[in-house]
Amino acid sequence: MKTLLGRDNPWAIAAFAGPALLLFGVFILLPLLLALGATLTNHRLVSPEPTRYIGLENYERLLALLVVEVGPLRDPAGAVLRDEEGVRFPTWRQVRRARPGLADYRPAWQFQAGARRFVLAATDPLFYRSLINTFLFALLVLPLQCGVALGLALLVNQRIGGRIFFRTVYFAPVVTSMVVASIVWSFMLNTDRGMINELLRAVTGDPNVGPDWLGESHYALPAIAIMSAWQGAGFQMLVFLAGLQSISPELYEAATLMGANAWQRFVHVTLPGLRNTIIFVVVSTMLMAFGLFTQVDVMTQGGPLDSTTTVVYHAVRTGFRQQDIGYGSTITMVFFGIVLLVSVLQRVLVAKGADE
Repeated sequence: MKTLLGRDNPWAIAAFAGPALLLFGVFILLPLLLALGATLTNHRLVSPEPTRYIGLENYERLLALLVVEVGPLRDPAGAVLRDEEGVRFPTWRQVRRARPGLADYRPAWQFQAGARRFVLAATDPLFYRSLINTFLFALLVLPLQCGVALGLALLVNQRIGGRIFFRTVYFAPVVTSMVVASIVWSFMLNTDRGMINELLRAVTGDPNVGPDWLGESHYALPAIAIMSAWQGAGFQMLVFLAGLQSISPELYEAATLMGANAWQRFVHVTLPGLRNTIIFVVVSTMLMAFGLFTQVDVMTQGGPLDSTTTVVYHAVRTGFRQQDIGYGSTITMVFFGIVLLVSVLQRVLVAKGADE
């Protein structure tokens, strides 16, 4: 029996690792290879045209990007035309007519420097907008969710009555369906009768106060970030709570005897003791933020003006609603590479910090 279950027995290794490798191959590796193959075709779900090999055309269509300098409009004498908003520039349609090579390009981003305008033009500008939205969402939700989770963990870690009840209440949103939570928050963020705007009106006494949270591009993505942080903070709270309880009470006692106040104990005892926990929470939260889809699909459908469209939502909409499987697979593969690169970079930076 000892020989059969020995660490060097290849049959024992295969018996233990086989089921996991089989599941990994069937549910992870095989779909990945099929998606990679689909990126090289024009495959559509319902189409009279047969699927054919097109090489890297999908990647060229997705990644084609140009920085175009657009000059101002001028009068017959050569002077720059201006109006009440400043320097006047030609429309993108006029620019494309003057430059036939830009016929397949559309503006994804633009900025102005004096009397010059620079346009980031792409054959799929929505991909770059959704990529920017995805990273903006991650930057919004990461400090918010992790900060709330750490605060809740510190709170429920105190020796006070009813802490089990509060742990349950704070964790409840995690086990709530994301679809249900998104619908409830859509009602709460309603412009006319939503609870949040009603509270603002009650506090300020102004019946007209309250933004259109999901209807204005400036507010929609932050509103979804707040909702997502509320829904997910409970899970990170439990992770932080486990980390807090692994810190030896003797360290706090020693810090107290040395005259450290509550803030100094938090900075010099709690945070160093939670280093590995913080790394895990930050990495896991960022990876989940990159997969944002359900909230957008339920609450805004990518609007307004594509301000909440994310890469995952763009890929699903392209692949299943527009039935362009080949191009949708290309979006997912490129985004997979970006997320993998970010994850590797995080790991390198964390390892470098640990060495220092």
